Amino acid sequence: MISLGSLFSRQPASLIGLDISSSSVKLVELGRDGSGNFVLERCAIEPLEQGWIVDGNVERFDEVADALRRVVKKSGTKAKNVAMALPPSAVITKKIILPGGLSDQELEVQVETEANQYIPFSLDEVSLDFCVMGPSQTSPGDVEVLIAASRKEKVQDRQGLAEAAGLRPVIIDVESYASRLATGRLIAHLPNEGRDTMVALFEVGAYTTSMQALRNGEVLYDRDQAVGGAQLTQLIMRQYGFSVEEAETKKRTGDLPEDYQVSVLEPFVENMAQEIARALQFFFTSTPYNKVDYVMLAGGSAALPGLTEAVTAHTSFACMIVDPFEGMMFGGHVRENKIKREASSYLTSCGLAMRRFVQ
Repeated sequence: MISLGSLFSRQPASLIGLDISSSSVKLVELGRDGSGNFVLERCAIEPLEQGWIVDGNVERFDEVADALRRVVKKSGTKAKNVAMALPPSAVITKKIILPGGLSDQELEVQVETEANQYIPFSLDEVSLDFCVMGPSQTSPGDVEVLIAASRKEKVQDRQGLAEAAGLRPVIIDVESYASRLATGRLIAHLPNEGRDTMVALFEVGAYTTSMQALRNGEVLYDRDQAVGGAQLTQLIMRQYGFSVEEAETKKRTGDLPEDYQVSVLEPFVENMAQEIARALQFFFTSTPYNKVDYVMLAGGSAALPGLTEAVTAHTSFACMIVDPFEGMMFGGHVRENKIKREASSYLTSCGLAMRRFVQ
């Protein structure tokens, strides 16, 4: 059996979730109090320069490894075990039905046999893992098994980065799975514990906005759009003649000219809301569904002033910003005011950190 290090293994020891995106590295460490409630123990973010990570690929290994070392130092964590993730485009997943009652060894043989049908590479070139999801809903006596596979070099890049930063990679997940795990905890706090609630989750990254339509823990639809927060940086550069670094810094600090809101921010927010409305229309025309109960926004640009209101205006659906730390206690090392402002950026890293506890 070729292990993915492992996509579905569980680690009870201290564990940090480390999300490496195209624009930053986010770190989260969670604990639990005596009642079993989550406690945010550590949290930190470190920006990455444009071109260091491109389409999920590590283009500047040494620079990204240095950023990992900085974010670990900034957080103050002593944990060495780390959960990381690959973008969905780098992982092939497939649900299959297998006979119930097989031993682990028999399952491995069956999975490798089945994997040959779905993976367009030699199994020698991939890291492969599987997880038994539970009894099949359509085939009594059988079980549903999720297969996940990725090219070995993709996995080794993430492992190498962790090791270069003095960390021990114990879980390689999929980014969308990690964000769903963190979102699922929030959905469970909605009325009726979120049962039968349709949620459209939009993660606004630097260059891509990804949508997942979720109901009862299932993904009904997903789609990526080539729009993100980096476009706002480009607009600031063009409007005021700033360099990339100046524009990015001023965007984060709010140190911008008086006409910024009217000339740059409001048109960008309006465009982003239109793109989200367009993605929902694609969902409705591609599926039997015609409405969602909630639109949830995550990512660094989710908290832009006016975005939730603009989305509601364009879609007529309730819109909220995702706070993955909602309902958690905060440890003594966490600056609550700062984290609350950045919380929507930490959805994936929070989901990765939850892998320490969530089965």
